[in-house]
Amino acid sequence: MEMESARSEQYPLRRREVVPRLLAERGDLLVVTGLGAPSWDATAAGDHPLTFPLWGAMGAAAMMGLGLALAQPKRRVLVITGDGEMLMGLGALPTIAAQAPKNLAVVVLDNERYGETGMQTTHTAGPADLAAIAVGAGIPVAADIFDEDGLADALPRIRSEPGPVFFNIKIRAEDLPLALPPKDGAYLKTRFRAALLGPGAD
Repeated sequence: MEMESARSEQYPLRRREVVPRLLAERGDLLVVTGLGAPSWDATAAGDHPLTFPLWGAMGAAAMMGLGLALAQPKRRVLVITGDGEMLMGLGALPTIAAQAPKNLAVVVLDNERYGETGMQTTHTAGPADLAAIAVGAGIPVAADIFDEDGLADALPRIRSEPGPVFFNIKIRAEDLPLALPPKDGAYLKTRFRAALLGPGAD
């Protein structure tokens, strides 16, 4: 897939520029980040107690976001994940569509690579179209984003359009410095729960 690989290295949008914009002026936004680079990106933009980064739970980000959205229907929930992680968890999409949480947005940072295992190309470097899969699963708002104009149009929809919404953002394939969130799962859970429900929450 040499042609597709070269293509992904030329996309104008870059992950460490996109993610801070997704998280800008976040207020009480609840965020779940998929394992690997999406979690590093969110941490690089600023570690936050209302961000729950996944460690080693590949394929789980969208389903965790769904559960959180159903449990907290008055709060906006944003899932930021990668194409490899989303490909592993495609079963989440029809479940999200069936549950239809109006407060859930799923954003895929699609560099067409498995970034944590050596930058091998994923199926999105070939025929797989995650936004089309989301539409087929029944998600009413789903689109690919390729450039600045598309991102500028999508940002307010990600933040506030009645969901579920799904945006697949094509980003440049690049190797970036790590920005690791805390690794202690119990700490992350406790921190997130305290930030969401208050320090005395059971």
